[in-house]
Amino acid sequence: MDIQLTAHEIDLTRDILQDYEPAQHALDELERHNGDIKNAFQDMWVEKHGLMAMPKKKSLWEVTLKVLRKELCGDDGFRGQVSEYTKNPGSAPLLTGLIVSLVGIAGANGIPIDPVIATVIVLYILKISLNIFCEYTEPPINNSGTLPPEN
Repeated sequence: MDIQLTAHEIDLTRDILQDYEPAQHALDELERHNGDIKNAFQDMWVEKHGLMAMPKKKSLWEVTLKVLRKELCGDDGFRGQVSEYTKNPGSAPLLTGLIVSLVGIAGANGIPIDPVIATVIVLYILKISLNIFCEYTEPPINNSGTLPPEN
């Protein structure tokens, strides 16, 4: 699922997070990619971590979302923060808190995500909703009723 932010959404977020420098860099990248979250993410990842050889069948974006799903979808604290922000969109402290929380959850689980990259992931989750993110990225169940083995 390719999700794109509109120029208006990028501008609104830029206004909300005008005092949060990592978000400004992320929004610059999103603007450069015409709101394409996946491509902006991949460029920021390469900028932060360098180019990595990845199998052609998997994108870095898809793998990152799969790994984050395991951590975020069962985290009631993160879920509560998303809920609070959706009740009060436009709140800079709540949005910044979501980004910082994602960095903390990822870091605690060995996932190397900085605030710039976390900004794009949080905007993606807010765009589609956490419930859809969790459901959409859930691994498929095979015919025997069990989850397929992890790669």
